[in-house]
Amino acid sequence: MTRLRGGAGERGGVGAGRGHRGRADVSRQLLPRLGPRRAAMAGSRQPQRLFLQGVAAAFLFAFASLYAQIPGLYGRDGILPARKMLRPLGKGLWQQLWEVPTLLWLSPRLGLDTEQGMELLSLLGTLCSLGVLLLPALRHGLLYLLLWSLYLSLYQVGQVFLYFQWDSLLLETGFLAVLVAPWCPTWGKEAGAPPHADVPFWLVRWLLFRLMFASGVVKLTSRCPTWWGLTALTYHYETQCLPTPAAWFAHHLPVWLHKLSVVATFLIEIAVPALFFAPVRRLRLAAFYSQALLQVLIILTGNYNFFNLLTLVLTTSLLDDQHVAWWLGAGRTKQPPASRARRVLTALSLLLELAVYGLLAYGTVHYFGLELDREWGSIQAKTAFTFHEFSQWLKVVTMPSVWLGMASLLWVLLTALYRCARIRKWLGKLKATVQLSVVGAAAVAMFTISLVPYTYVEPGTNRQLWPGAYRLFGAVEHLQLANSYGLFRRMTGLGGRPEVVLEGSYDGQSWTEIEFMYKPGNVSVAPPIVVPHQPRLDWQMWFAALGHHTHSPWFSSLVYRLLQGKAPVIRLLQVDVFKYPFWEQPPTFIRAHLYKYWFSRPGEQGTWWRRKWSEEFFPSVSLGDPKLESLLVQFGLRDKSPGRAPHSSASLLPRALRWLRDQLTPLAAPMLLWGLICSVGAIHFLQALLHPRPRRPETAGGEKNKPVSQKEKGGKERSQAHSSEGAGNGSKGTRRKK
Repeated sequence: MTRLRGGAGERGGVGAGRGHRGRADVSRQLLPRLGPRRAAMAGSRQPQRLFLQGVAAAFLFAFASLYAQIPGLYGRDGILPARKMLRPLGKGLWQQLWEVPTLLWLSPRLGLDTEQGMELLSLLGTLCSLGVLLLPALRHGLLYLLLWSLYLSLYQVGQVFLYFQWDSLLLETGFLAVLVAPWCPTWGKEAGAPPHADVPFWLVRWLLFRLMFASGVVKLTSRCPTWWGLTALTYHYETQCLPTPAAWFAHHLPVWLHKLSVVATFLIEIAVPALFFAPVRRLRLAAFYSQALLQVLIILTGNYNFFNLLTLVLTTSLLDDQHVAWWLGAGRTKQPPASRARRVLTALSLLLELAVYGLLAYGTVHYFGLELDREWGSIQAKTAFTFHEFSQWLKVVTMPSVWLGMASLLWVLLTALYRCARIRKWLGKLKATVQLSVVGAAAVAMFTISLVPYTYVEPGTNRQLWPGAYRLFGAVEHLQLANSYGLFRRMTGLGGRPEVVLEGSYDGQSWTEIEFMYKPGNVSVAPPIVVPHQPRLDWQMWFAALGHHTHSPWFSSLVYRLLQGKAPVIRLLQVDVFKYPFWEQPPTFIRAHLYKYWFSRPGEQGTWWRRKWSEEFFPSVSLGDPKLESLLVQFGLRDKSPGRAPHSSASLLPRALRWLRDQLTPLAAPMLLWGLICSVGAIHFLQALLHPRPRRPETAGGEKNKPVSQKEKGGKERSQAHSSEGAGNGSKGTRRKK
């Protein structure tokens, strides 16, 4: 497969095979310097490697974070025991796997219950992700298929605690990684990639477009007054689920700057994504840096686990090898004088860039009424269009955006077909064409499937889709291959951040607050930094505060488990059980109140929050209380039987899982994740010290004219002969010339 790549290497090889000896010598001197350079200008091998490593890192964080929470969330004594999601009902194994695609159906055959099966899958996912990050040889399509299958298996029984948009995004991105990753060992070598390599990578760019465009559009289609009034960020930093300390400082920035930031958000999420498919390279790079800036700012002010990292990973689809080489400090080689046609093309590209930037600037000023207020030294902004006008605009642009995606995909397919046609040996050409046919069909199918959830943003366009797209999407919908997105549709907490505070008591008179590790509670405790960990119970507590407790059935189970004093659930609140006020004896009564929280004002010492009591959220209950029993029965949370452990629970695998759980239980999840991050970084650092990569002559400015020994020249010639399909001069011919 290393011989399927065309380009500069092929052209040099042809010249060396057909010309005289002098021309062959010149070709051999120029090939090492110019060949890789020209290939890098249009290639995306390095961005694909960054993408695959980033996906592995996201899987690592997701698996390790979930592993730490499995006993409290899904265990036998957890809030939502996972065993209730797997009921065979007399169906065969293959039918079960298709209807509920999870490897947990195989747990009993390994002597494991559902909880231990989830732990095993999480550990396997963590180890595989680590292996992919540390060993390039493991970045294989099969490994990514395994990672995707493992996370999909957990997702199927994860219930409300795994129904987040970033879980769906990880599954969709993970499946694309299966297509992007090499399936032949030689693809990852320096010789080159097959002609179809850029086709599945284009799907990553399309996913990024859908994610960003939909996230921007839903903010306006929701008719949220804060987004339309450009005041959303005056509330966001304070009311988001898990703010960081930096959010406190961002919250106290001037209002005009918040409004300007909302305008920039709309620009980056709605207007800039069209540049993902721009024919001018620098426009795509500008789009990349704008998206990266937005994600970095979100990471600094909010704890959104691996979501923003995963979005940054998707932005690698906007890069190319030349720009990644510039990041790595590769020097630029001298380019020959450009031809007249090249100069004209460069001038036209520059004019197009200026026109695009001018159009974006004009549209921003016009549609958001930007005005400079010299008196206050600020920029005033307002929404200068109506909801009806925006809806009409959305109807106009949604279908053309679909056609834009189709045209871009067609161009990528034609480019790959052209590369196949340039392969000179008919056997290699046939093999590459067959591979392109398979990958191209998969890319077209994935694109077609994605159109259904993408067009949810505009129902009229959704109804115009080809009926076959609905059938194809419905057939694979349960596999999470394509999803709809749109975070922060409406801004919550306009009158203060609602927060549920649990309280326990032994006598029903004296109450003690039950603190969580991560969500706001004690007004004197600073907001924590927990990224890339996601405390899923804390996140659901944020959602529960937005409505009545009956809208969150799991909350009754949480209260029930705390009254029982179940240690796995208590560790979701406090890893150090001695910080839990009822660690010696479970409380007799538990209740929950709703408070409104605000960030403290500048100058208030010793506090990060202010709060005010709002109302009762959950009534005072105890074990056996009819109100609690009624809720548990109503939501199907009352255990009819405690469940039996597998007969072989004393075998080696269950005992090993229990031992490992006992060792890791005292560690907080963020500490566990950062330990893994530091370990990966340390290993890569040691590898760089022990096995430094030699600098290439073409990237070292002072070594271009350095004499090359006959031995080195022969080695270079042989490597070129092996890496060029159309050279026509194998190693035997090279030895004859010497």
